[in-house]
Amino acid sequence: MLDPKHFDDLFQRLSSAMPKGLQVLQEDINRNLRASLEAGLSRLDLVTREEFDVQSAVLARTRAKLSMLESRVAALEQALAASGDRTG
Repeated sequence: MLDPKHFDDLFQRLSSAMPKGLQVLQEDINRNLRASLEAGLSRLDLVTREEFDVQSAVLARTRAKLSMLESRVAALEQALAASGDRTG
C-alpha cells in the first residue's frame, strides 16, 4: 500500500494548492479531500517498493536462468544434429 508519509505529503501539496479565499471552508475541504484521496487510492492495486524490488529481482534471476537454459538446449540440439550426421 501507499506509505502514510507519502500520502501525507500528497495531501499537504493538494491542500497548499487550494485558493486562500476558501479558508473558511478549509477544514471541511481538507477532511473531504483526505477521505476522497484515501478512498480513491484504496481502490488501486498498488504494491510497496519493497514488493516491487523483490519481484524485479525474481524476474532478473528467471531471465538469467532462461537464457542459460536456451543456450544449453541450443548446444544439445547441435550435438544431436552432429551425431545424426555421423550416423546417417
